[in-house]
Amino acid sequence: MTDAAGLAAFAALLADRTRASMCLALLDGRAWTAGELATHAGVARSTATEHLDRLIAGGLLTEARQGRHRYVRLADPGVAGLLEDITARLEPALPPARGLRATTADAALRRGRTCYDHLAGRLGVAVTDALTGAGLLDQNGGFAVTSDGVTWLTDRLGVAPEQLRAGRRPLARACLDWTERRPHLGGLAGARVCETFLDRGWVTRIGSGRAVRVTTPGRTALSDLLGVTNLD
Repeated sequence: MTDAAGLAAFAALLADRTRASMCLALLDGRAWTAGELATHAGVARSTATEHLDRLIAGGLLTEARQGRHRYVRLADPGVAGLLEDITARLEPALPPARGLRATTADAALRRGRTCYDHLAGRLGVAVTDALTGAGLLDQNGGFAVTSDGVTWLTDRLGVAPEQLRAGRRPLARACLDWTERRPHLGGLAGARVCETFLDRGWVTRIGSGRAVRVTTPGRTALSDLLGVTNLD
């Protein structure tokens, strides 16, 4: 009964549209201020603060203060994975966006976005499929980076070996993509791929949200590295 009560209390953290909206916004992996999240959720700042306090107390979010600003972010990658997994299992499918602006934003998210600190959407799935096809990622025996995959990450992408040492977070994790309904690469490897793509300017963020797009140099790099060409 204790476990049941705890699970019910935890689930209640997301059983509110405002709190759910805030958590989904934070899937971009960055820290947001209470004011920014209030604007995003369409509520008063005082209301946003009450919801954030509850999410922090429940362990979904963590906070840091800098001057007079209070910044919040998802507590850890596990929370991001949980949110993405839940969203991917929503039935029926999310309703289509209404209006040109909403439709454009929705299309951008479906093409490519960040899921906390790794790539998602068609872009994330395409990279994952390419890694699998090249023998760098094994999806048959679980979801694991192969020895060739580790070499590719260190030699081709220039990732330092110590950045791939799994601790509490796995090296690779299958994250069910909520728009593609197929897995994309999460875990440390997914984070390093996303980080490298952003740092090298192969992928860039669109505005202040989660959507990303592949740049012209990025198209060349993805074609050379993984043979990925269909990114539209």
